[in-house]
Amino acid sequence: MHGKLAAAVLGTALFLSGLGADAQTAARVSPPSSVFGFDIGDDYKLANYTQLETYWKRLAGESDRMELTTIGKTAEGRDQLMAIVSAPENLARLDHYKDISRRLAKAEGLTEDQAKALAAEGKTVVWIDGGLHATETVGAQQLTLTLYEMVSGQDAETLRFLQDNIILFVPANPDGMELVSDWYMRKSDPAQRSFNDIPRLYQKYVGHDNNRDFLMSNQPENININRVLYREWFPQIVYNHHQAGPPGMVVFIPPFRDPYNYNLEPMVITGLDGVGAAMTDRLIREGKPGSGRRSVATYSNWTNATLRSTALFHNAIGILTEITGSPTPMTIDLLPKNQIARNDLPMPIAPQEWRFHQPIAYSVSMNRAVLDFASRNRENLLFGIYRMGRNGIEKGQQDSWTITPTDIAKLDAAVKAAPPFKPTTGDAWRRSEAVDPALFAALRAPEDRDPRGYIIPADQADLPTAVALVNVLIKGGVDVDRATRAFTVAGKTYPAGSFVVKTGQAYRSTVLDIFEPQNHPDDFPYPGGPPIPPYDVAGYTLAYQMGVAFDRVLDGFEAPVEPVGDVIAPPPGRILGQGAGGYLISRETNNAFIIQNRLLAAGKPVFWLTTEVAHGGETFAPGAFWVPAGAGVRDLLEAAARDTGVNVYAAAAQPAAPTLPIKPVRIALVDTYGGVMPSGWIRWIFEQFEFPYEVVYPQGLDAGNLNAKYDVIVFANDVIPSDPRRERAQPDAASIPAEFRGWLGRITPETTVPQLDRFVRQGGALIAIGSSTRLAQDLGLPVQDALINAQGEHLPRTEFFVPGAIMTNVVDVSDPLAYGLPEEVKVYYYNSPAFKVAPGAQGVRTVASFPGPDTMISGWALGQASLDGASSIVEADLGRGKVFLMGPEVTQRAQSHGTYKFLFNGLFYGPAAAAQGGAGPAGAGR
Repeated sequence: MHGKLAAAVLGTALFLSGLGADAQTAARVSPPSSVFGFDIGDDYKLANYTQLETYWKRLAGESDRMELTTIGKTAEGRDQLMAIVSAPENLARLDHYKDISRRLAKAEGLTEDQAKALAAEGKTVVWIDGGLHATETVGAQQLTLTLYEMVSGQDAETLRFLQDNIILFVPANPDGMELVSDWYMRKSDPAQRSFNDIPRLYQKYVGHDNNRDFLMSNQPENININRVLYREWFPQIVYNHHQAGPPGMVVFIPPFRDPYNYNLEPMVITGLDGVGAAMTDRLIREGKPGSGRRSVATYSNWTNATLRSTALFHNAIGILTEITGSPTPMTIDLLPKNQIARNDLPMPIAPQEWRFHQPIAYSVSMNRAVLDFASRNRENLLFGIYRMGRNGIEKGQQDSWTITPTDIAKLDAAVKAAPPFKPTTGDAWRRSEAVDPALFAALRAPEDRDPRGYIIPADQADLPTAVALVNVLIKGGVDVDRATRAFTVAGKTYPAGSFVVKTGQAYRSTVLDIFEPQNHPDDFPYPGGPPIPPYDVAGYTLAYQMGVAFDRVLDGFEAPVEPVGDVIAPPPGRILGQGAGGYLISRETNNAFIIQNRLLAAGKPVFWLTTEVAHGGETFAPGAFWVPAGAGVRDLLEAAARDTGVNVYAAAAQPAAPTLPIKPVRIALVDTYGGVMPSGWIRWIFEQFEFPYEVVYPQGLDAGNLNAKYDVIVFANDVIPSDPRRERAQPDAASIPAEFRGWLGRITPETTVPQLDRFVRQGGALIAIGSSTRLAQDLGLPVQDALINAQGEHLPRTEFFVPGAIMTNVVDVSDPLAYGLPEEVKVYYYNSPAFKVAPGAQGVRTVASFPGPDTMISGWALGQASLDGASSIVEADLGRGKVFLMGPEVTQRAQSHGTYKFLFNGLFYGPAAAAQGGAGPAGAGR
């Protein structure tokens, strides 16, 4: 051990030796070194998750202050543990205190006096995690040390924490902890230990993006965590540990910088200020310098996606800290600007060597600060989460307005159009910026009211995807109802099975943020300066990304509904009609591709109809699937329809329409050493929709003979960076285990591109998404960058900047790449490529494009007029094959269900067209 940490443990041991039976029991609690073989905080030492699991199970058997449970399985099949820690008498009544926490958080059916009584009786629930980003090892390791202190300590402060609080300790990424710790510890020589060159992502599919998935809740660890947070325990404080800290400092602590999301309850912002101040104050009182806040880092409370930010949208105080530290000794750098004290850096730290035990000690101190705040403010926190929930209910049951920059622009316009305003009372010079208060009406336009609720019709084209959105809401603790019979609201009739989401509920902030556009303010350091990027993304409205149809209802309404208590499957599909010739399946439903993939896997023939057809009173848009009758086909379709929620229509004979025969395709999904997150997301999507695929690395591409192995090759965003200077460094092959050496290599114009060119010209299909569309230039396709200025340079950030937005595109639905899509689609765009087809270019077609100078509907877009008329999705012939360029991120973090079909169609269309002997659109009678 080192310094103060060793002294603290020794002092605790001496203290316990002089105490009674309770203390003697606590003294028998094993320290972490009993399992790990070293002390937490020792240089060059990390415990893996297997060791953590063994030790936590030992603690659970030794301490009456702890219950150990499993909250679910991880992506790799491990048990994800949660330690519930409190005073023994509290543990004996866990269900009671959990119920109090739930009732206060949901804020339903309680008077204010009843809520105050429950707050007086209840215990503060505090969540503390670590290791979500597995290479951020301070968080994963400190968690066990804090747990040990809580189950063994006999000091008055610890006992008070246990009496007043129920603490939930959770390793946020067990798989990643195992991978990273094992990789670091694999070298016997400590001086050679490093996190460099880990071969794959530290979450099975998405790596670092696991902390961008807490709104969508796709990955199993996040599903587990969200269930605990928003459906079972409803903590008032959620503390999410991260690293690294700001340069020349130790740790970032809230509060965060502006802007914060306008849907948030103000009390979570003031709560963040209070907890953050307590954390900073404790570090300073303990002589631990180097903590900064607000302006020292980019973190804001805008995006609803991360573990801590999602908590804010559920009225919990979501804490993020970012700390500097590593098991390999490092240094705190000297930055002159960070050597002078200021409000956001009250106690600078001198440059120095920085050993692992130091950030561990800081983290334990910050945990104790949070627990101290929770203990001292127990009733206020419990009543506060009730008050925020009640506010959400009340706002959703009356007219209310959320003021955004667009509204202020309307007010400014009204001010300019109004006569000059001269204050007549008070000191006029103090009121020189005031305007006529009568103009406040511009912020209360009836049509700008927040909705009282949203209705998701059951008769929309892709109901299974609508159900997927409903499940996002439910996994996040939102109350959703389903209509038991048809009903009418605002003159529109909705069928039974439609979903109703009222905004008059405790989690109103989450509801609004999922359905309403984000309206990020312009953020510049000075007029004309470069825009300040948002933390993560500016616009992400899930209902838009998923392509779900819904109606905003501005007035109060009632409907015959029942609660949807848990995640649900879509209503089972079935075979309709009696014809014996074959079966029609609409392509408008994403799940229809699951049926196609099952048919192909079973060796059954499948065709795409390339023109519109009518059958049985239904109209099928181009791209409908035709499945001839045959042995076992009906049984397969019945089961698949039931599983997917997709109806299948029996027909007496094949419709009189041109067809494109579809065959099983051999899909290569490109990845690189270390793992690329967008490629990992596509892996996950492929598995959900039952696409067979193989991951291929640059060496596999460079080896050539690609047509013998694959029919289509997919390059996700970032597989080829937009800037070659961002290429990830490659380890020396001799320095890594042999099993990973085949993953090394780079995609190069000199070696890889000629093989890709040959692959496509011989009939293969290549799909490039986002930055990987750089391949268009390498392949010599007649497309140009649409975002080039008169000097032939890419537009600078001061002229064009779209840091995450939902934008409208128009779609050529006659092109097979767009089959099943509507004529207007919402795409996710993040400074993505956009194209201009060279004049007179042959064999190049625009499939989707920006229809005007103002297409953004959610987010922030500077200079979006530069996209006017630009192509976003392009199909290009190359020899016998096809290249599909998809500038927007059509599979963005597995959120953009509404644009999945561009990818799904491309997987089959290119190979099918090549098999037909030509590369043009398939609607020409083939």
